[in-house]
Amino acid sequence: MTHAAEIDAPQPQTSTALPARAPLLREPLGIFGTAVAARRSLLNIVPEIATRQLMISGKTGVRWHMVMAPEAMRRVLKDKLDDYPKSDITKLILKPAVGDSLFGTEGAHWRWQRRAAAPVFAQRHVTALGVVMTAAAEASSRRLAKATGPVDILEETVAATFEVIADVTFSGEGGLDRKVVHDAVNGYIESAAKTSLLDVVGAPSWIPRPGRIIANASLRRMKRQANQAIADRAAAAEQHGPPDLLDLLLEAQDPETQRKMTHTELRDNLLAFIVAGHETTALTLAWALYLCSFDPAVQERAAAEAQSVLGDRTATAADVVNLPYIDRVVHETLRLYPPGSFLARTALAHDELCGREILPRDTIMMPIYAMHRHHMLWDNPDAFDPDRFLTPPDRFAFLPFGGGPRICIGASFALQECVIILSTLLARFRFTAIPGRQPEPRVILTLRPHGGVWLNVEPR
Repeated sequence: MTHAAEIDAPQPQTSTALPARAPLLREPLGIFGTAVAARRSLLNIVPEIATRQLMISGKTGVRWHMVMAPEAMRRVLKDKLDDYPKSDITKLILKPAVGDSLFGTEGAHWRWQRRAAAPVFAQRHVTALGVVMTAAAEASSRRLAKATGPVDILEETVAATFEVIADVTFSGEGGLDRKVVHDAVNGYIESAAKTSLLDVVGAPSWIPRPGRIIANASLRRMKRQANQAIADRAAAAEQHGPPDLLDLLLEAQDPETQRKMTHTELRDNLLAFIVAGHETTALTLAWALYLCSFDPAVQERAAAEAQSVLGDRTATAADVVNLPYIDRVVHETLRLYPPGSFLARTALAHDELCGREILPRDTIMMPIYAMHRHHMLWDNPDAFDPDRFLTPPDRFAFLPFGGGPRICIGASFALQECVIILSTLLARFRFTAIPGRQPEPRVILTLRPHGGVWLNVEPR
């Protein structure tokens, strides 16, 4: 990836007082170098100058434009949504995993599914599911209380959020095994989700990518388990209790056409919600606790707020509104480490972004990570400062859940879960950093802390 702007541009000064930052591109790369860098982390092909300019264009096999301007984001994600579907690369990566779900479809097929699924995530349902999040926060506290020595906080948050998503999906019936889901996600990322040289040069989608033709046994097993759970629930003669996500999806229908999901659509959406719902929230919680260990003053302020609201009890959905500082910690975490850090679209029509011509088939890259750290959009952008969210940012300058009609349908669910679990843990434990074990942000599908998030944990 090459462009003239980055070569002579002044580079920002780094500081040991800043939290972990991804190593962005400082020298031009050729086609092969771009492919190698992208396989390690998509952030490795984002130039440093992308945090100081609002649009960069170039050609690496295909014409591409990297946009960081909020007005361009609004045009791509909202105003001209149908002209900018997911890129071919994104579809190639996502299709085997999410199939015919909301995450993998476009146009009319996506719209009716969104209309059908929207009531499932109505605020009343999200609030009602808070009891599951409270139980998971309590279980996480018990595990941490027994810990000796350094703890990989990511492993713990993955366990906590899986408990939530498993219970809200299958009401504790078992449904999916956590190891099966974990192996499926990790195996798929390793074998199929990494960018290939064929992607970089813009080879047609019908040309097989070697990594994506490798069958993933764990992914197939996860689908088999979901198929069985759906069949068992549909055949059940009695109501098992309060409706869970599976019940709500089984009943979901498009209010305009009364169309309901087929078995395959239902399964794919269920699995997409399970994988995305627990992976992204686990990452946000792990990064939030890392940041709190990085800045003890923030941690103590958040802990004091949690203790004043909760006392000795576990947080509930009703407490969320009374924990505004912890809510800001979560939002600042999502700014610095957005799980979905890199979006890509393909232009279908002539257009103009930031005064620059867009041609059909151009690739539009949206590095959310770079936009969230942009020097024209944020003050001291690499610093950890939850109070910056006392003033709401431009809606299209802060996109941890995407934007426009395709904004993440489970955003309110994820935010509630993060505040409940984070406040409970901070009220009860102190998290301290371990010298020499700082995580490195890397993006394949999501922004993960390479090497885990290892912290010392002690009761307060």
